[in-house]
Amino acid sequence: MEQEYVDLEDLPGVGATTAEKLREAGFTSIEAIAVASPSELSAAADIGEGTAAKIIVAARKKANIGGFETGDLIFERRKQVGKITTGSDALNELLGGGIETQAITEFYGEFGSGKTQICHQLAINVQLSGKEGGLDGSVVIIDTENTFRPERIKQICENRGLDPETVLKNIYVARAYNSNHQILLVDNAMELADKLKNQDMPVRLIIVDSLTAHFRAEYVGRGTLADRQQKLNKHLHDLMRFADLHNAAVVVTNQVQAKPDTFFGDPTKPIGGHILGHTATFRLYLRKGKGSLRIARLVDSPYLPEGEAVFAVTERGVEDK
Repeated sequence: MEQEYVDLEDLPGVGATTAEKLREAGFTSIEAIAVASPSELSAAADIGEGTAAKIIVAARKKANIGGFETGDLIFERRKQVGKITTGSDALNELLGGGIETQAITEFYGEFGSGKTQICHQLAINVQLSGKEGGLDGSVVIIDTENTFRPERIKQICENRGLDPETVLKNIYVARAYNSNHQILLVDNAMELADKLKNQDMPVRLIIVDSLTAHFRAEYVGRGTLADRQQKLNKHLHDLMRFADLHNAAVVVTNQVQAKPDTFFGDPTKPIGGHILGHTATFRLYLRKGKGSLRIARLVDSPYLPEGEAVFAVTERGVEDK
C-alpha cells in the first residue's frame, strides 16, 4: 500500500517552530515521530510530554504504525525484506539467503577472523543489482577503530570487474571518536538516508565496525556497567529504527573476551551482554581456519537452525573455499 506524504506541520500540535526543532533533532518524517518515545520528542522540541504523546499518536495513525495487524498482512510486508549476498554461497545458505534488511546482523570473533573483511565485501555487494544479489543501494559505515580501507575496496572491485571509483562514491564513511559521537552518527545517517531515499542509490545498509570498542574502553569496571548497557541499548534501538524506516540492513561487528572459568568448549564470548544478545536478530561467531579459510557459526536467529559455513577471504574478497 502506497504511503501518502504527510508534512510534520499537518500533525496536530505541531507548528512551524516545533516542526523546525523536530527536523533539527533528526525527526524529519512522520514515521520517525511515530516510533519515538514521548520523552525523546519532548526533549527534542521543548514541549511537554503530554503534547509529545498526542503528536506521536497522531503520527502513528497517519503512518499506519502501532496498531494490531493480522499475520497475513505481516507476511505480505515480510516480502519487502531484501537480502544482500555475502559473496559466499555457503555463508548465504547459513543466513537463509544473505544479510536481511529490517534486521541487525552481528559478526563477532577474535582479531583476524574476517569481521572487517565481510563489512568491506557487503559495502560493495549492496550496490549490485537485485539479480546479482544486491539492493541497488548505497552504504553508511560508522568506523570506530579506523579499519575502513578504500584500497581494499579497490582491490576487490578490480578482481571482480567492478568500477572502484563508482563503488567508492556510494560508500559514506564517518569515523566515530567516542561512544557519544558514535550514537550521534546514527542520527546523521538518518538525515543522509532521508536525502538519498528518492535518489538512484538510497541507503540500504548501515555498518558499525566495531559496535562495542568505544563502550568497552570508556566504561571500565562493574560500577559503570549499568550506564554502558543503557547507552548501548539506545544505540541499538536507534539502529533498528533506521533499519525499519529505510528497509535497510544493519551489520555490526563485536569484540570477544575470554571467559577463563569455561572448562569445556570455546572460552571466548561476545561482549555487550544480554542487551546485545537480545537485540541482534542474527548472531554469527567467526573464527580462523587454515590459511585464507574462515568458519562462521550461526549462534542465534529467530527462524534459522544453528549451523556452520566455511568460506575464504582472498584478493577477490569473501568467496567460497
